[in-house]
Amino acid sequence: METTLLTPLQSEIEARLADSEPQVEVLLAEVSGAGLLRVFIDHPDGVTIGLCERVTNALGDLRERYAVEVSSPGRRRPLTRPAHYQRFIGRRAKLRLAAPVPLGDDAAEPQSGITGEIVGADEETVTLATASGLVAVPYADVRRANLIEE
Repeated sequence: METTLLTPLQSEIEARLADSEPQVEVLLAEVSGAGLLRVFIDHPDGVTIGLCERVTNALGDLRERYAVEVSSPGRRRPLTRPAHYQRFIGRRAKLRLAAPVPLGDDAAEPQSGITGEIVGADEETVTLATASGLVAVPYADVRRANLIEE
């Protein structure tokens, strides 16, 4: 069974879409600002305006509580599952960590973010090649992760 990194809200939205849009993957669902719910989705055939509209309509009661914004992941695609990291081995990513960690032997200050090339990923840990060397980070320590443009 795959490790889950999903938030409860993300899992709830994905469960709601399971019947009406079974191929939609909810990459990230987050509440930001004053009542804005952002939902990033993906689909094997791509994300269209029509798909975003169908997903928005499927979230009827959430639209009563939030202003809902549904969109494709774009270039800064969120990484929320081990399979995402595995799929994008060789690409650069930025990880924001739950707590600062030291990088390398000569790092003066612990870092709350790590940027590097994804060189490995299993069910528990992602490994990045950074300027300080290889860094293995347990998914439990990742607050947020995105691909970055090259």
